[in-house]
Amino acid sequence: MKNTSAARPLDVIRRRETAATLLQPLRQEILEKLGEPESASGLARRLGLPRQKVNYHLRELEKEGFVELVEERRRGNCTERIVKATARSYVISPEALGGLGSDPERIQDRFSAAYLVATAGQAVRDIGEMQGHAEEAGKRLATLTLTSEVRFASAEERNGFAEELATTLARLTAKYHDETAPRGRRFRFFVGGYPGPVEENRKPAAGRGPSRGRKGEER
Repeated sequence: MKNTSAARPLDVIRRRETAATLLQPLRQEILEKLGEPESASGLARRLGLPRQKVNYHLRELEKEGFVELVEERRRGNCTERIVKATARSYVISPEALGGLGSDPERIQDRFSAAYLVATAGQAVRDIGEMQGHAEEAGKRLATLTLTSEVRFASAEERNGFAEELATTLARLTAKYHDETAPRGRRFRFFVGGYPGPVEENRKPAAGRGPSRGRKGEER
């Protein structure tokens, strides 16, 4: 029977062993070429490698869930396995690093780049765990994503924006937070800002309003 399920847009890697399986250049190259179903023989031809070597790495990737069987085809006296990648891209959660993973609670300077990265890492860790539970329940995880870019004329303007943003967030939190709601569901929000990368020949643009990501179904 042919497996026609679509690859996930993103997979969060949470286990150390799973991350170690992926962090080999050849395996990453194999996964990049498995956006479309392919056999070990076909991959070997494209990579210029022995089929036995490609087969070994495919087995390791399949064992950790990076690759799945699409179908089996008879080729003379042999059966050819057609496989594909289970996701189009991957992110490694800090929990895969164990005690070396980032933790915002261990960083005192709340205005540092390290704290921002650790907080973003915590979001990856939390969402990866909750996404796993949602998939087991056959539901989508309820999320909200807002992104925007602002070009500040000066440091004073940037600081003014930060103060207004903090005030607005505090007001909205006070307005909507209900600690006593019997069926309430707690959500975690964080806001971070950082200098955008310098792009040569980039056209000047007016400040863009926030773009909104899709919300999943409630879980």
